Amino acid sequence: MELKVSQQMVKERSASYPVEGATLQVQSILYGLSIKEVGRTIESLRRGFDLAHADGVLERLRFFMGDTSAEPCLSDEELEKVKEKYGDFIEIDYHFFDKNVGSAAGHNFLAEDADTDYLMILNPDVVISPRLLQRMIAPFQSGAVGMTEAKQLPIEHPKDYDARTGETSWATTACAITPTNLFRQLEGFDSESFFLYCDDVDYSWRVREAGKKVIFLPDAVAFHDKRVSQSGSWQPSSAEVYYSAQAALLMAYKWSNEKLLNKILSFYENGSEQERAAFDHFQTKREENKLPEQRDRSHKIATFEGFLYAKHRYAL
Repeated sequence: MELKVSQQMVKERSASYPVEGATLQVQSILYGLSIKEVGRTIESLRRGFDLAHADGVLERLRFFMGDTSAEPCLSDEELEKVKEKYGDFIEIDYHFFDKNVGSAAGHNFLAEDADTDYLMILNPDVVISPRLLQRMIAPFQSGAVGMTEAKQLPIEHPKDYDARTGETSWATTACAITPTNLFRQLEGFDSESFFLYCDDVDYSWRVREAGKKVIFLPDAVAFHDKRVSQSGSWQPSSAEVYYSAQAALLMAYKWSNEKLLNKILSFYENGSEQERAAFDHFQTKREENKLPEQRDRSHKIATFEGFLYAKHRYAL
């Protein structure tokens, strides 16, 4: 998915954004979650909206869920109960895809008819802190910011950021906000390339490519429910390992880092079962001429640090 508008066009169309009386669509992709788990997220959004509305920051909040599970996570009865409980505060919508379309394609679909000033991409297992919404919307006032990101607990992402300005290489969409018109101008996430991982890195770099800043906000705190081992490390599933490896190859190719691409290909060719599968997937796309168009050949945007997409402040 290529950028089809110039940086100047983006700047002209999004010179400033409303930060008073704004409207926000929060969207989450569900996969195998219970109504209890989703309910925690909605409850935190309700409280966050209460405070943001009282402060005059938000006029309206819509929560749109897209379900990629094999069977619906929410029954009709459960959905009606949720709407009955929270409908006076939040507009709640739900779409069952009836197949696993992936996070990038799912979010693009949910954003198609958004009539709000902003989009929040939120993992459905995230609980936001009470004043997170105000803090994440405030930086857009200048018109220089294209994306804001919350701080995750209990496992904070280790990527570096400027302690004074909050500027960072990319924003993880476990909890991030971007203006709706900018999302559309950049044609959303690259769902042709990224199924589960790195769609947020790629979108962040295209935001920066368009002349906008990506800002990390350490005072906007969100709890992200992650499972860790006894040593404290994250435990990815085999599917997560595969899609992460697949995305790593496509990121290196799309963002014109041939040296890194060859290094990853060499590593994955004799790697784990999931890594070899990712290697085969990339080679098939290459043979079929289905790889994304390359960009940033002068290496002014992408910030590869070894196999990472930014400098890290500490090791996990």
